[in-house]
Amino acid sequence: MPDLLIELFSEEIPARMQARAREDLRKLLTDGLVEAGLTYASAGAFSTPRRLTLAIEGLSANSPTTREERKGPRTDAPDAALEGFLRSTGLTRDQLEARDDKKGQVWFATITRPGRPAAEIVAEVLEAAIRNFPWPKSMRWGSGNMRWVRPLHSIMCILTDEAGAQVVPLTVEGITAGDTTRGHRFMAPDAFAVTGFDDYAAKLRRARVMLDSAEREAEIRSQAENLAFARGWQIVPDDGLLAEVAGLVEWPVPLMGVIEDRFLDLPPEVLQTSMKEHQKFFSARNPKTGRIEGFVTVANIETPDDGTTILAGNQRVLAARLSDAAFFYENDLREARAGMTHWAEGLQSVTFHNKLGSQADRIARIAALAREIAPLVGADPDHAEEAAQLAKLDLRSSMVGEFPELQGTMGRYYALAAGKPQAIADAARDHYSPLGPSDDVPTAPVSVAVALSDKIDTLTGFWAIDEKPTGSKDPFALRRAALGVIRLVLGNNLRVHSTQCFINHLMSKCLIDTNPHGTGRGDGYGFGPQPDYSIEFFVMASGGGFGGGDDQKAAFWADEAAQAATDLLAFLHDRLKVYLRDQGIRHDIIDAVLAQPGNDDLVLVVNRSVALNDMLKTEDGKNLTQGLKRAGNILTQAEEKDGVEYSFGADEKFAETEAERALFKALDTAEPAIRQATKAEDFPAAMQAIAALRAPIDAFFEAVQVNSDNQILRRNRLNLLSRIREAGRQIADFTKIEG
Repeated sequence: MPDLLIELFSEEIPARMQARAREDLRKLLTDGLVEAGLTYASAGAFSTPRRLTLAIEGLSANSPTTREERKGPRTDAPDAALEGFLRSTGLTRDQLEARDDKKGQVWFATITRPGRPAAEIVAEVLEAAIRNFPWPKSMRWGSGNMRWVRPLHSIMCILTDEAGAQVVPLTVEGITAGDTTRGHRFMAPDAFAVTGFDDYAAKLRRARVMLDSAEREAEIRSQAENLAFARGWQIVPDDGLLAEVAGLVEWPVPLMGVIEDRFLDLPPEVLQTSMKEHQKFFSARNPKTGRIEGFVTVANIETPDDGTTILAGNQRVLAARLSDAAFFYENDLREARAGMTHWAEGLQSVTFHNKLGSQADRIARIAALAREIAPLVGADPDHAEEAAQLAKLDLRSSMVGEFPELQGTMGRYYALAAGKPQAIADAARDHYSPLGPSDDVPTAPVSVAVALSDKIDTLTGFWAIDEKPTGSKDPFALRRAALGVIRLVLGNNLRVHSTQCFINHLMSKCLIDTNPHGTGRGDGYGFGPQPDYSIEFFVMASGGGFGGGDDQKAAFWADEAAQAATDLLAFLHDRLKVYLRDQGIRHDIIDAVLAQPGNDDLVLVVNRSVALNDMLKTEDGKNLTQGLKRAGNILTQAEEKDGVEYSFGADEKFAETEAERALFKALDTAEPAIRQATKAEDFPAAMQAIAALRAPIDAFFEAVQVNSDNQILRRNRLNLLSRIREAGRQIADFTKIEG
């Protein structure tokens, strides 16, 4: 069985596209070969800045001969039908066979497809892959029509077996496949021939090319850490930068440089970001001082002076970049020490959203909400409000204008420069967090208050103007904001009732500027703080405390806010399901808990779900669930048939069997235990108490006929089932649990 080696050699492929391109090449080729009838043992894809490589081992030499029988029209069908069938099969009439069928004689065609050699199939599949390769961006060059990410120079395509290497005959847009490639652009530019993958990889290494991107990453990491260790420094980990740099070089040569003393007082985040974004440098930290004092750059060439000239040039460019950063930072510090008033004024002219007002309007809303939330999270209300007012001012700073990824981080430095307390400064840095599933969750009370307020304002604001995520589209990152709320609440064990929080914020600070009544910003119903229309106003007005138009407007907005809050809570529940599924909790278990009262307390929901999930892993839990569902189903059918609700009146004196009496006694014991445990939110204890009902319920259904001919017994037994159902409802809606 031959091995296949393919290399597509081009100008430099952008580093960010290489990983996906490797997988696309592997999938396109292997899927195409298998579809054509070939099999293979293994396939590996590789990339460097100038080449995509695919190595397939154990490829079958030929595709098998196949036979297919296809049923056609009846023998007495019109000629047009027969001609269409012949065209579809590629046969002639004398090659068809008439066979008896249920409705008479029918034509059958036997289509034989002879096997083809692997080289022929590889050529077809590879040409199709090249012409239809899914590059995110591609280009044409010269006079040809083919598109590739960068000009494609050569194609290597060889099949190797015991007899030797064979070039697959293939020409694409004037490029004829061969068995040659080239090494490093500068250190080994000459062409050389190869006979297979092992020969190819070995000759590339001698030609100063590391084929495997993982090997290049490991080499860069190892050499950089060794260089830093020699100086007593540590490399700041950055896997994203490491993968990018490995995609920029074919022969990595790390070089270490030193940052000039005049730049060492810049915040380490500024140094790290500037070096990473502008020059792809790794930062080196001095553990004794905690400062970024050096860098590692990765060259793509070995030089006679061991990189001295390269390093000197890089340091000159770095000095220019850091001079700009130092200039921005000093200007920003002067503004911070002056109170940041110009930045605050500037945000009034920065539109957050045309229906949600300016950034200044948004800050005012967040500050008011942070003050309201602060007592719930153990924060000082004055600190929470002030932190929210300062947290986004760095958006107007020169440094954040140059490096947007430093927003929040620079806000902390500027708040400290303005003389603000540490808690307020930290909240400026932390209020965007958590940004993703792996981001740390803030725990400092002021930071939590501002971070929650920021995300709740985003959600309620866009819900108020009906800008919700649809399908895969989420332009305002509302799913991320919802997950942020969930992680903040759960990570800090916050007992916050989300619905009321949403309603309050929607009514008091996020009233829609354009609404069905035609009122506009002029009457106090626009976005931004509305001092004449507080939450107390709306509560009193909707309850009849005012007359005339105020009553109608307040009642309208109370209904609108309640509906939006309910819808937003459902969205939050959907994100919670995704979050908990990642923790190993099934969606039906979450649905069973969400059906209970208090489902806007996310901590309560999670605690219930975890306890129920643990119980359902046990044999008692699985069987108990079936008993509870069976009781509920029998009750539902009886109540629909009789038109009454069986919810009280079960009396032990009407029990005929020992199984009934045992179930009465078990319920008498379990019901108060479940109530007490759920009231104390000791859900493991509640699960233990209800699990004790498993055996009595099983025995009851085995020994007792619920729908007895004796109506007194039937009614009593149905009411007994109602007690079972209600015992389960104290914990979850067991009818929603599947299986």
